[in-house]
Amino acid sequence: MNRQFIVAILLVAAVPVYAHAQNVKASKGGAQKIVTIISGDRAKIQTYCDIKKLAKQVDQAYEKKDDKMADELSQKIDVMEKTLGPEYAALIEGLQDDQLGAEFMSAVAFLNTLCTR
Repeated sequence: MNRQFIVAILLVAAVPVYAHAQNVKASKGGAQKIVTIISGDRAKIQTYCDIKKLAKQVDQAYEKKDDKMADELSQKIDVMEKTLGPEYAALIEGLQDDQLGAEFMSAVAFLNTLCTR
């Protein structure tokens, strides 16, 4: 197959995804949009759940005063957060916003239920 044709197909497929990701913001109503995006993708759900598990392990490492392990796990989380993309960043941003916190906490609670399945 022609390389230019393959590149063109990849660009056509990537542009809507990129444009869609750019529209995700921590805003009123944004939590539902983020939940829809993450919950609609099995890979993103799995990554989200893996981050949740690693976060618990980080807490345990800090309790045991194992800073080296906590740092290693935190680095893994950082890499995984990047694979979730701007949706996860907006989710975290919304949690830190005083006015949006409750809305985004309910989004996190819903996503957490997906991890128990």
